[in-house]
Amino acid sequence: MLLTATVLLLLFIASSLFVAAGLGLLGGVLGHLYSNFPLVRGIGEIAWTASADFNLVAVPMFIIMGELLLRSGVAERMYDALDKWVGRVPGGLMHTNIAASAMFAATSGSSVATAATIGTISIPNMRKFGYNPTLFLGTIAAGGTLGILIPPSINMVIYGALSETSVSDLYLAALIPGILMALLFSVFVFAICLARPGLALKSAPATWGERFAALVHLGPPLLLFLLVVGSIYAGFATPTEASALGVMGALALVAWSGRLSVQVLLRSFESTVRTTAMVMLIVLMAFFLNFVMSTIGLTNLATETVKGLSWPPLAVMLAIIALYLVLGCFVETLTLMIATTPIVVPIIKQLGYSPVWFGVVFVILIEAALITPPIGMNLFVVQSVRGGGPFRDVALGIVPFLVAMLVLIAALLAWPDIAMWLPTLVAANK
Repeated sequence: MLLTATVLLLLFIASSLFVAAGLGLLGGVLGHLYSNFPLVRGIGEIAWTASADFNLVAVPMFIIMGELLLRSGVAERMYDALDKWVGRVPGGLMHTNIAASAMFAATSGSSVATAATIGTISIPNMRKFGYNPTLFLGTIAAGGTLGILIPPSINMVIYGALSETSVSDLYLAALIPGILMALLFSVFVFAICLARPGLALKSAPATWGERFAALVHLGPPLLLFLLVVGSIYAGFATPTEASALGVMGALALVAWSGRLSVQVLLRSFESTVRTTAMVMLIVLMAFFLNFVMSTIGLTNLATETVKGLSWPPLAVMLAIIALYLVLGCFVETLTLMIATTPIVVPIIKQLGYSPVWFGVVFVILIEAALITPPIGMNLFVVQSVRGGGPFRDVALGIVPFLVAMLVLIAALLAWPDIAMWLPTLVAANK
Protein backbone atom coordinates (compact mmCIF):
# COMPACT_ATOMS: atom_id res chain seq x y z
CA MET A 1 0.00 0.00 0.00
CA LEU A 2 2.83 2.39 0.90
CA LEU A 3 4.70 1.57 -2.29
CA THR A 4 1.59 2.00 -4.44
CA ALA A 5 0.76 5.37 -2.87
CA THR A 6 4.34 6.63 -3.30
CA VAL A 7 4.64 5.49 -6.92
CA LEU A 8 1.25 6.95 -7.86
CA LEU A 9 2.06 10.29 -6.20
CA LEU A 10 5.38 10.57 -8.04
CA LEU A 11 3.71 9.50 -11.30
CA PHE A 12 0.97 12.14 -11.01
CA ILE A 13 3.52 14.85 -10.16
CA ALA A 14 5.75 13.84 -13.09
CA SER A 15 2.77 13.83 -15.48
CA SER A 16 2.36 17.63 -15.04
CA LEU A 17 -1.19 17.31 -13.75
CA PHE A 18 -2.50 20.26 -11.79
CA VAL A 19 -1.57 19.70 -8.15
CA ALA A 20 -5.17 19.60 -6.90
CA ALA A 21 -6.15 17.15 -9.64
CA GLY A 22 -3.19 14.91 -8.82
CA LEU A 23 -4.01 14.81 -5.10
CA GLY A 24 -7.72 14.17 -5.74
CA LEU A 25 -6.97 11.47 -8.29
CA LEU A 26 -4.54 9.79 -5.90
CA GLY A 27 -7.21 9.75 -3.19
CA GLY A 28 -9.78 8.32 -5.60
CA VAL A 29 -7.45 5.55 -6.84
CA LEU A 30 -6.35 4.55 -3.33
CA GLY A 31 -9.96 4.47 -2.16
CA HIS A 32 -10.95 2.31 -5.12
CA LEU A 33 -8.07 -0.13 -4.57
CA TYR A 34 -8.12 -0.53 -0.80
CA SER A 35 -11.61 0.29 0.46
CA ASN A 36 -14.90 -1.63 0.28
CA PHE A 37 -16.77 1.66 0.39
CA PRO A 38 -17.01 4.36 -2.31
CA LEU A 39 -14.93 6.93 -0.42
CA VAL A 40 -15.03 9.40 -3.28
CA ARG A 41 -18.67 10.09 -2.41
CA GLY A 42 -17.53 11.78 0.78
CA ILE A 43 -15.66 14.51 -1.07
CA GLY A 44 -18.57 16.99 -0.87
CA GLU A 45 -18.91 16.70 2.89
CA ILE A 46 -15.12 16.89 3.34
CA ALA A 47 -14.85 19.96 1.11
CA TRP A 48 -17.64 21.72 3.03
CA THR A 49 -16.21 20.87 6.47
CA ALA A 50 -12.62 21.76 5.52
CA SER A 51 -13.49 25.03 3.82
CA ALA A 52 -15.53 26.09 6.87
CA ASP A 53 -12.36 26.00 9.00
CA PHE A 54 -12.12 29.45 10.58
CA ASN A 55 -8.30 29.39 10.52
CA LEU A 56 -8.20 29.11 6.72
CA VAL A 57 -9.94 32.48 6.35
CA ALA A 58 -6.52 33.94 7.19
CA VAL A 59 -5.13 32.68 3.86
CA PRO A 60 -6.94 35.15 1.53
CA MET A 61 -6.52 37.89 4.13
CA PHE A 62 -2.73 37.59 4.22
CA ILE A 63 -2.64 37.29 0.42
CA ILE A 64 -4.56 40.52 -0.12
CA MET A 65 -2.44 42.25 2.54
CA GLY A 66 0.69 41.41 0.54
CA GLU A 67 -0.96 42.47 -2.72
CA LEU A 68 -1.89 45.87 -1.31
CA LEU A 69 1.60 46.45 0.06
CA LEU A 70 3.08 45.46 -3.28
CA ARG A 71 1.21 48.29 -4.97
CA SER A 72 1.57 50.95 -2.28
CA GLY A 73 5.25 51.88 -2.74
CA VAL A 74 5.94 50.93 0.88
CA ALA A 75 8.53 48.35 -0.19
CA GLU A 76 10.66 50.80 -2.23
CA ARG A 77 10.78 53.39 0.56
CA MET A 78 11.54 50.67 3.13
CA TYR A 79 14.41 49.35 0.96
CA ASP A 80 16.01 52.79 0.62
CA ALA A 81 15.69 53.43 4.36
CA LEU A 82 17.30 50.09 5.27
CA ASP A 83 20.15 50.72 2.84
CA LYS A 84 21.06 53.87 4.74
CA TRP A 85 21.49 51.79 7.91
CA VAL A 86 23.10 48.53 6.73
CA GLY A 87 24.58 49.47 3.34
CA ARG A 88 27.98 50.39 4.79
CA VAL A 89 28.61 46.85 6.08
CA PRO A 90 30.94 44.90 3.73
CA GLY A 91 28.52 43.42 1.23
CA GLY A 92 26.51 46.62 0.93
CA LEU A 93 23.19 46.12 -0.82
CA MET A 94 23.31 42.36 -0.25
CA HIS A 95 22.68 43.00 3.44
CA THR A 96 19.95 45.44 2.44
CA ASN A 97 18.34 42.68 0.34
CA ILE A 98 18.24 40.35 3.35
CA ALA A 99 17.02 43.00 5.80
CA ALA A 100 14.35 44.23 3.38
CA SER A 101 13.24 40.64 2.67
CA ALA A 102 12.90 39.95 6.39
CA MET A 103 10.89 43.11 6.95
CA PHE A 104 8.66 42.64 3.90
CA ALA A 105 8.18 38.96 4.83
CA ALA A 106 6.86 40.12 8.20
CA THR A 107 3.99 41.86 6.43
CA SER A 108 3.33 39.77 3.31
CA GLY A 109 3.58 36.11 4.43
CA SER A 110 4.64 34.99 0.95
CA SER A 111 8.07 33.94 -0.31
CA VAL A 112 7.34 34.48 -3.98
CA ALA A 113 5.93 37.97 -3.36
CA THR A 114 8.94 38.85 -1.20
CA ALA A 115 11.49 37.65 -3.78
CA ALA A 116 9.68 39.37 -6.65
CA THR A 117 9.28 42.67 -4.80
CA ILE A 118 12.82 42.94 -3.45
CA GLY A 119 14.26 41.67 -6.75
CA THR A 120 12.40 44.31 -8.74
CA ILE A 121 13.76 47.06 -6.49
CA SER A 122 17.35 45.82 -6.06
CA ILE A 123 18.45 44.25 -9.37
CA PRO A 124 18.80 47.60 -11.19
CA ASN A 125 21.18 48.65 -8.38
CA MET A 126 23.16 45.41 -8.85
CA ARG A 127 23.92 46.44 -12.43
CA LYS A 128 24.46 50.08 -11.56
CA PHE A 129 27.09 49.46 -8.88
CA GLY A 130 28.71 46.35 -10.37
CA TYR A 131 27.88 43.72 -7.76
CA ASN A 132 28.82 40.09 -8.36
CA PRO A 133 25.54 38.70 -9.77
CA THR A 134 25.92 35.20 -8.30
CA LEU A 135 25.98 36.16 -4.61
CA PHE A 136 23.73 39.18 -5.09
CA LEU A 137 20.95 37.16 -6.75
CA GLY A 138 21.41 34.47 -4.11
CA THR A 139 20.59 36.98 -1.35
CA ILE A 140 17.32 37.85 -3.11
CA ALA A 141 16.25 34.24 -3.71
CA ALA A 142 17.21 33.13 -0.19
CA GLY A 143 15.88 36.28 1.46
CA GLY A 144 12.54 35.66 -0.22
CA THR A 145 12.19 32.35 1.61
CA LEU A 146 11.87 34.27 4.88
CA GLY A 147 8.33 35.04 3.74
CA ILE A 148 7.08 31.62 4.88
CA LEU A 149 9.04 31.49 8.15
CA ILE A 150 8.72 34.93 9.75
CA PRO A 151 5.11 35.44 10.96
CA PRO A 152 2.58 35.98 9.56
CA SER A 153 3.10 32.99 7.25
CA ILE A 154 0.50 31.53 4.91
CA ASN A 155 2.30 28.18 4.94
CA MET A 156 2.12 28.07 8.73
CA VAL A 157 -1.66 28.51 8.53
CA ILE A 158 -1.93 25.61 6.07
CA TYR A 159 0.38 23.39 8.13
CA GLY A 160 -1.63 24.21 11.26
CA ALA A 161 -4.90 23.26 9.54
CA LEU A 162 -3.55 19.98 8.16
CA SER A 163 -1.76 18.93 11.35
CA GLU A 164 -4.41 20.27 13.75
CA THR A 165 -1.78 22.45 15.43
CA SER A 166 -2.37 25.89 16.93
CA VAL A 167 -1.39 28.58 14.43
CA SER A 168 -0.73 31.01 17.29
CA ASP A 169 1.79 28.55 18.79
CA LEU A 170 3.39 28.08 15.38
CA TYR A 171 3.78 31.85 14.96
CA LEU A 172 5.35 32.11 18.42
CA ALA A 173 7.71 29.22 17.67
CA ALA A 174 8.78 30.65 14.29
CA LEU A 175 9.63 34.18 15.42
CA ILE A 176 13.09 33.57 16.95
CA PRO A 177 14.21 31.05 14.25
CA GLY A 178 13.04 33.51 11.58
CA ILE A 179 15.15 36.32 13.03
CA LEU A 180 18.11 33.94 13.44
CA MET A 181 17.77 32.84 9.82
CA ALA A 182 17.97 36.42 8.57
CA LEU A 183 21.00 37.07 10.80
CA LEU A 184 22.70 33.88 9.59
CA PHE A 185 22.21 34.93 5.97
CA SER A 186 23.92 38.26 6.69
CA VAL A 187 26.72 36.58 8.66
CA PHE A 188 27.42 34.27 5.73
CA VAL A 189 27.49 37.22 3.31
CA PHE A 190 29.83 39.11 5.64
CA ALA A 191 32.15 36.09 5.94
CA ILE A 192 32.25 35.58 2.16
CA CYS A 193 33.04 39.27 1.64
CA LEU A 194 35.89 39.06 4.16
CA ALA A 195 37.26 36.00 2.36
CA ARG A 196 36.86 37.65 -1.06
CA PRO A 197 37.35 41.42 -0.60
CA GLY A 198 36.43 42.05 -4.22
CA LEU A 199 32.80 41.29 -3.34
CA ALA A 200 32.75 43.64 -0.36
CA LEU A 201 31.13 46.64 -2.01
CA LYS A 202 29.48 49.27 0.14
CA SER A 203 26.65 51.70 -0.47
CA ALA A 204 27.17 55.43 -0.58
CA PRO A 205 27.71 56.84 2.92
CA ALA A 206 24.69 58.34 4.65
CA THR A 207 24.80 60.93 7.41
CA TRP A 208 23.20 60.22 10.76
CA GLY A 209 20.62 62.84 9.93
CA GLU A 210 19.67 60.99 6.75
CA ARG A 211 19.52 57.70 8.63
CA PHE A 212 17.20 59.03 11.31
CA ALA A 213 15.07 60.78 8.70
CA ALA A 214 14.71 57.44 6.86
CA LEU A 215 13.23 55.78 9.94
CA VAL A 216 9.85 57.25 9.04
CA HIS A 217 9.74 54.81 6.10
CA LEU A 218 10.47 51.82 8.35
CA GLY A 219 7.64 52.76 10.67
CA PRO A 220 4.64 51.70 8.51
CA PRO A 221 5.72 48.07 7.87
CA LEU A 222 6.86 47.75 11.50
CA LEU A 223 3.52 49.06 12.76
CA LEU A 224 1.70 46.64 10.46
CA PHE A 225 3.80 43.76 11.81
CA LEU A 226 3.02 44.79 15.39
CA LEU A 227 -0.66 45.13 14.53
CA VAL A 228 -0.88 41.62 13.08
CA VAL A 229 1.62 39.56 15.07
CA GLY A 230 1.49 41.68 18.23
CA SER A 231 -2.28 41.24 18.50
CA ILE A 232 -1.80 37.46 18.29
CA TYR A 233 1.02 37.34 20.85
CA ALA A 234 -0.89 39.60 23.23
CA GLY A 235 -3.93 37.31 23.06
CA PHE A 236 -6.03 40.15 21.69
CA ALA A 237 -6.87 38.39 18.41
CA THR A 238 -6.77 34.97 16.79
CA PRO A 239 -4.59 34.61 13.65
CA THR A 240 -7.69 34.98 11.48
CA GLU A 241 -8.86 38.12 13.29
CA ALA A 242 -5.31 39.49 13.16
CA SER A 243 -5.22 38.90 9.39
CA ALA A 244 -8.35 41.06 9.03
CA LEU A 245 -6.67 43.77 11.12
CA GLY A 246 -3.69 43.48 8.78
CA VAL A 247 -5.87 44.10 5.72
CA MET A 248 -7.30 47.23 7.32
CA GLY A 249 -3.77 48.36 8.20
CA ALA A 250 -2.56 47.70 4.65
CA LEU A 251 -5.47 49.70 3.25
CA ALA A 252 -4.53 52.56 5.54
CA LEU A 253 -0.91 52.40 4.33
CA VAL A 254 -1.99 52.45 0.68
CA ALA A 255 -4.22 55.45 1.38
CA TRP A 256 -1.37 57.16 3.27
CA SER A 257 0.94 56.62 0.30
CA GLY A 258 -1.60 58.31 -1.98
CA ARG A 259 -1.99 55.25 -4.21
CA LEU A 260 -5.43 54.06 -3.12
CA SER A 261 -7.64 53.87 -6.18
CA VAL A 262 -10.32 51.67 -7.68
CA GLN A 263 -7.79 50.28 -10.16
CA VAL A 264 -5.35 49.29 -7.39
CA LEU A 265 -8.13 47.63 -5.41
CA LEU A 266 -9.45 45.71 -8.41
CA ARG A 267 -5.99 44.40 -9.32
CA SER A 268 -5.38 43.37 -5.73
CA PHE A 269 -8.76 41.63 -5.48
CA GLU A 270 -8.29 39.78 -8.77
CA SER A 271 -4.83 38.53 -7.86
CA THR A 272 -6.06 37.50 -4.40
CA VAL A 273 -9.00 35.53 -5.84
CA ARG A 274 -6.75 33.70 -8.31
CA THR A 275 -4.16 32.76 -5.69
CA THR A 276 -6.73 31.84 -3.03
CA ALA A 277 -8.70 29.65 -5.45
CA MET A 278 -5.54 27.74 -6.36
CA VAL A 279 -4.39 27.30 -2.75
CA MET A 280 -7.79 26.34 -1.37
CA LEU A 281 -8.50 23.77 -4.09
CA ILE A 282 -5.19 22.10 -3.29
CA VAL A 283 -5.97 22.21 0.45
CA LEU A 284 -9.43 20.68 -0.06
CA MET A 285 -7.99 17.85 -2.14
CA ALA A 286 -5.35 17.31 0.54
CA PHE A 287 -8.09 16.92 3.15
CA PHE A 288 -9.81 14.37 0.92
CA LEU A 289 -6.55 12.47 0.45
CA ASN A 290 -5.97 12.59 4.21
CA PHE A 291 -9.47 11.15 4.77
CA VAL A 292 -8.81 8.32 2.31
CA MET A 293 -5.41 7.49 3.81
CA SER A 294 -6.85 7.42 7.33
CA THR A 295 -9.80 5.26 6.27
CA ILE A 296 -7.71 2.63 4.48
CA GLY A 297 -5.16 2.63 7.31
CA LEU A 298 -2.25 4.05 5.33
CA THR A 299 -1.37 6.66 7.97
CA ASN A 300 -1.26 4.05 10.75
CA LEU A 301 0.69 1.71 8.49
CA ALA A 302 3.36 4.37 7.87
CA THR A 303 3.63 5.03 11.62
CA GLU A 304 3.87 1.32 12.47
CA THR A 305 6.47 0.79 9.74
CA VAL A 306 8.69 3.49 11.22
CA LYS A 307 8.21 2.05 14.72
CA GLY A 308 9.18 -1.38 13.41
CA LEU A 309 12.55 -0.07 12.24
CA SER A 310 13.68 0.24 15.87
CA TRP A 311 15.73 3.31 14.98
CA PRO A 312 16.34 5.97 17.63
CA PRO A 313 14.11 9.05 17.20
CA LEU A 314 17.03 11.26 16.12
CA ALA A 315 17.99 8.81 13.33
CA VAL A 316 14.40 8.80 12.04
CA MET A 317 14.28 12.59 12.18
CA LEU A 318 17.54 12.88 10.24
CA ALA A 319 16.17 10.45 7.64
CA ILE A 320 13.00 12.57 7.31
CA ILE A 321 15.08 15.74 6.89
CA ALA A 322 17.27 14.07 4.25
CA LEU A 323 14.17 12.84 2.41
CA TYR A 324 12.67 16.33 2.31
CA LEU A 325 15.92 17.83 1.05
CA VAL A 326 15.89 15.35 -1.84
CA LEU A 327 12.17 15.68 -2.58
CA GLY A 328 12.48 19.46 -2.48
CA CYS A 329 14.67 19.32 -5.58
CA PHE A 330 11.89 17.73 -7.64
CA VAL A 331 8.51 18.48 -6.04
CA GLU A 332 6.80 21.88 -5.97
CA THR A 333 6.80 23.22 -2.40
CA LEU A 334 3.06 23.56 -1.78
CA THR A 335 2.54 20.04 -3.13
CA LEU A 336 5.35 18.73 -0.95
CA MET A 337 3.90 20.36 2.13
CA ILE A 338 0.27 19.38 1.64
CA ALA A 339 0.82 15.84 0.35
CA THR A 340 3.22 14.77 3.11
CA THR A 341 1.99 16.56 6.26
CA PRO A 342 -0.82 14.07 7.04
CA ILE A 343 1.67 11.18 6.82
CA VAL A 344 4.71 12.69 8.54
CA VAL A 345 3.10 14.49 11.51
CA PRO A 346 1.69 11.29 13.12
CA ILE A 347 5.18 9.76 12.84
CA ILE A 348 6.69 12.85 14.45
CA LYS A 349 4.23 12.64 17.35
CA GLN A 350 4.96 8.93 17.75
CA LEU A 351 8.67 9.74 18.03
CA GLY A 352 7.94 12.16 20.87
CA TYR A 353 8.62 15.40 19.01
CA SER A 354 6.32 18.40 19.29
CA PRO A 355 4.31 19.11 16.11
CA VAL A 356 4.84 22.83 16.84
CA TRP A 357 8.63 22.39 16.90
CA PHE A 358 8.51 20.21 13.79
CA GLY A 359 6.38 22.85 12.06
CA VAL A 360 9.33 25.25 12.26
CA VAL A 361 11.82 22.63 11.01
CA PHE A 362 9.36 21.64 8.29
CA VAL A 363 8.97 25.21 7.04
CA ILE A 364 12.76 25.64 6.91
CA LEU A 365 12.91 22.49 4.76
CA ILE A 366 10.19 23.97 2.55
CA GLU A 367 12.32 27.13 2.35
CA ALA A 368 15.22 25.00 1.14
CA ALA A 369 12.95 23.47 -1.50
CA LEU A 370 12.14 26.98 -2.76
CA ILE A 371 15.79 27.56 -3.73
CA THR A 372 17.04 24.11 -4.76
CA PRO A 373 17.29 23.39 -8.50
CA PRO A 374 15.78 22.20 -10.73
CA ILE A 375 12.33 23.17 -9.35
CA GLY A 376 13.13 26.01 -6.96
CA MET A 377 10.31 28.53 -7.37
CA ASN A 378 12.29 31.50 -6.02
CA LEU A 379 15.11 30.79 -8.48
CA PHE A 380 12.72 31.19 -11.41
CA VAL A 381 11.14 34.29 -9.86
CA VAL A 382 14.51 36.01 -9.43
CA GLN A 383 15.70 34.96 -12.89
CA SER A 384 12.44 36.28 -14.39
CA VAL A 385 12.79 39.62 -12.59
CA ARG A 386 16.44 39.78 -13.69
CA GLY A 387 15.32 39.62 -17.31
CA GLY A 388 18.35 37.81 -18.75
CA GLY A 389 21.70 36.24 -18.01
CA PRO A 390 22.75 32.67 -17.21
CA PHE A 391 20.47 30.77 -14.81
CA ARG A 392 23.53 29.22 -13.14
CA ASP A 393 24.22 32.60 -11.47
CA VAL A 394 21.06 32.22 -9.39
CA ALA A 395 21.49 28.47 -8.87
CA LEU A 396 25.05 28.82 -7.56
CA GLY A 397 24.27 31.91 -5.51
CA ILE A 398 21.97 30.05 -3.12
CA VAL A 399 24.60 27.52 -1.96
CA PRO A 400 25.82 29.51 1.10
CA PHE A 401 22.24 30.09 2.19
CA LEU A 402 21.32 26.41 1.93
CA VAL A 403 24.24 25.77 4.27
CA ALA A 404 22.86 28.44 6.63
CA MET A 405 19.48 26.67 6.65
CA LEU A 406 21.13 23.35 7.53
CA VAL A 407 23.04 25.08 10.34
CA LEU A 408 19.76 26.41 11.79
CA ILE A 409 18.10 22.98 11.51
CA ALA A 410 21.07 21.44 13.34
CA ALA A 411 20.73 24.11 16.04
CA LEU A 412 17.02 23.35 16.42
CA LEU A 413 17.78 19.64 16.78
CA ALA A 414 20.42 20.35 19.41
CA TRP A 415 18.46 23.08 21.24
CA PRO A 416 14.69 22.71 20.62
CA ASP A 417 14.03 25.63 22.98
CA ILE A 418 15.14 28.00 20.22
CA ALA A 419 11.64 27.40 18.85
CA MET A 420 9.76 26.23 21.94
CA TRP A 421 10.88 28.83 24.49
CA LEU A 422 8.44 31.54 23.41
CA PRO A 423 5.31 29.30 23.13
CA THR A 424 6.16 27.75 26.51
CA LEU A 425 6.63 31.17 28.10
CA VAL A 426 3.33 32.50 26.74
CA ALA A 427 1.47 29.33 27.80
CA ALA A 428 2.91 29.60 31.32
CA ASN A 429 1.73 33.21 31.64
CA LYS A 430 -1.84 32.53 30.55
